[in-house]
Amino acid sequence: MGTGRAGGHAAHASPAARCAPAEEDPLFNTLGQWFQEPGTSQLIWVAVAALLIGVGVGMILRRGQKDKEKFSSKTKDPSFFKGIQYLLSNDHDQAIEEFTKSVQVNSDTIETYVALGNLYRSKGDIDRAIRIRESIIHRPNIEPRIKLRALYDLGMDYQKGGFLNRALKTFLKVVQQNPTDLSTLEALERIYEELKDWDNAYVTRKKIGQLKKGDHRHILAHHLVEKGKVCQEKGDLGKAKSLFEKAIHTHRGCVDAYLHLGDLFFEKQEYKKAIATWKRVVETIPQFTFLAYGRLEGAYAKMKNLKPVADFLKECAHANSDPFTHMALARYLYNENDVEGALREIDSALESDPCFWEARRFKGNILLRRGNLDEVMADYGDIIKRLNIPYLRFKCTQCGFEPTELEWKCPQCNQWDTISLIDSTGAMVQPRVPQS
Repeated sequence: MGTGRAGGHAAHASPAARCAPAEEDPLFNTLGQWFQEPGTSQLIWVAVAALLIGVGVGMILRRGQKDKEKFSSKTKDPSFFKGIQYLLSNDHDQAIEEFTKSVQVNSDTIETYVALGNLYRSKGDIDRAIRIRESIIHRPNIEPRIKLRALYDLGMDYQKGGFLNRALKTFLKVVQQNPTDLSTLEALERIYEELKDWDNAYVTRKKIGQLKKGDHRHILAHHLVEKGKVCQEKGDLGKAKSLFEKAIHTHRGCVDAYLHLGDLFFEKQEYKKAIATWKRVVETIPQFTFLAYGRLEGAYAKMKNLKPVADFLKECAHANSDPFTHMALARYLYNENDVEGALREIDSALESDPCFWEARRFKGNILLRRGNLDEVMADYGDIIKRLNIPYLRFKCTQCGFEPTELEWKCPQCNQWDTISLIDSTGAMVQPRVPQS
């Protein structure tokens, strides 16, 4: 009943009473006016920023406290510091012993595990190094950067152990997470080169070139040449030719590209083109002209018209008076029955370098066939004075490695175009590489 009465009173209220506003709260009025003031919004943002900074500082302090505790645990561990000292003095066995003790005291120190893994790898104990990396990677709640570093180290372990496919998969995982990691890209390129995957080696070097300053064209050119060689072996001469020409366009100093492009023309019996291509080695890097001469000797038996060969050799002798050039011309003249001309060229070669044993041997054979025993004996006496001096020698300008034959990539330091010719005095002949 009471409810009905209240409803009844409301129903009979006047229209003016029904439309009257509710009584305003003075607190809300004051807040509304304050929020509408010009400087209030700026003050709010300042307060929010201060709150966020406070939270961040708190997190940093807490992390700093953890790092302090971690460092404190190391300072209380004499084995850790002994391991560092042995490491600095290059005593790896003692360093391993001390770091192993340190890990037994505190198994949470990732740095110690990393150092141990690197030491085991340097000693060739790849299995232990791999187990250590895997134990780091599989730890729960490990920081992503530490896990990524452990993955890279695992790849290095696999590579050192010769497990190239495993190393490749591991490095690809690292690059997937960090595409601009230069060390991993360079490690990947080395594996691709070892696997003779020249397509991926070329692509990887292009990525490296975008991240690392310097001239990468000579490496890219070598990758293209290697791709061309594969095509040539498969009989795809058109593709091979295209790749050799692209290599030359990429780097004009790529001698290997000229040599194999010339070989390709020779294989197609386009002898003039072959000789013209080999001739560009002389114009490009005279130091390696002798590589073309060996190829020309193979042309003597197959070419009916040897005039292009003669013209090439005479031009080389005129422009480049090194002993190899004279020797090549001597062989050509001897094959053409010009024995006197051959002997003159051999003498020119020996005048340029008395230790050119190949020239002396050739001269001796000619003189013996002619029965000139007195001249043979005189020459033999001069040879005795110069024994034990190797003639054709090569050396890496980067690491000092001396291969038995010319290689475009040093087998020791894995650098391209660092192998140089050493003359009879022991001095390295520096190549003149043209700028592309």
